[in-house]
Amino acid sequence: MHSLDHFALEVPQLCIAQAFYEAFGLKVKRQGNSLELQAFGSDPCWGKLYTGKKKRLRHLCFGAYEQDMPAIERQLEAAGVPRLPTPHGEDGRGLWFHDPDQNLIQVRVAPKVTPDEKASGVIPSADAGTRGAPNRQDRTGVRPIRLSHVLIFVTDVERSIGFFEDTLGLRLSDRSRDIVAFLHAPHGADHHTLAFVKSESGGFHHCSWAVSGIDEVGLGAMQMAEAGWPEGWGVGRHVLGSNYFHYVRDPWGSYSEYSWDIDYIPATVEWEAMDHHPEDSLYLWGPDVPEDFAVNHEI
Repeated sequence: MHSLDHFALEVPQLCIAQAFYEAFGLKVKRQGNSLELQAFGSDPCWGKLYTGKKKRLRHLCFGAYEQDMPAIERQLEAAGVPRLPTPHGEDGRGLWFHDPDQNLIQVRVAPKVTPDEKASGVIPSADAGTRGAPNRQDRTGVRPIRLSHVLIFVTDVERSIGFFEDTLGLRLSDRSRDIVAFLHAPHGADHHTLAFVKSESGGFHHCSWAVSGIDEVGLGAMQMAEAGWPEGWGVGRHVLGSNYFHYVRDPWGSYSEYSWDIDYIPATVEWEAMDHHPEDSLYLWGPDVPEDFAVNHEI
């Protein structure tokens, strides 16, 4: 596969979800009994939200080139992964199946939405004798550019690495023992397209959204606090992926992340995956990690 096409969640109240994601800077569209999340100036639907009794991961959808679909189907068969019928209300395209933790996965033919090159990561510096920062009243709202990745809960990190390598052709970027792991799509992608953190069951931890600069990471944190969503973690910088981050806790105990300047792995590069010390699994610098940051509220 070449892209994370979209994620889908069930949440108790769509009106609260709409308020949260609009405050975050996304365009939220009503589609019947669901919501779709888009970035301003971008057509793809990056996320879907449905009504449910509580927050839970409904499915992840990955995009692949048409010529690769037969190989993916063969890989699923070789791994003994049963095909599932199309869930009610979803399109019948592609393949549906469960991962080892019963997270529902779809793979379908879709346009590549991962970037084909790394965006500029330069922090602008004002010339001597000029002011570098705007006045606060002149700041504009933060609007993410695109979905970067999602991180899901799994019960066995090693098993999940093997499963997604063998079935979808993802490649390991980096890991920290059996705590976390980060995988990328092989056709040119961010350092991680999909990531895992260990838990007692499957579920959804966070979605990560690319913004255009380090100022937007900090301004996004302020934007959400002013909108009534102050809880989270950041601003900081990761070791694994190298990106600057701020996580905002959503109404259901998971997170949405503002992210800038993540490592990029071109299709032509043989990236050397490493097993990092646990102290490097979360951050290079930043505030202390919230005690419940890795709690799976879907259990």
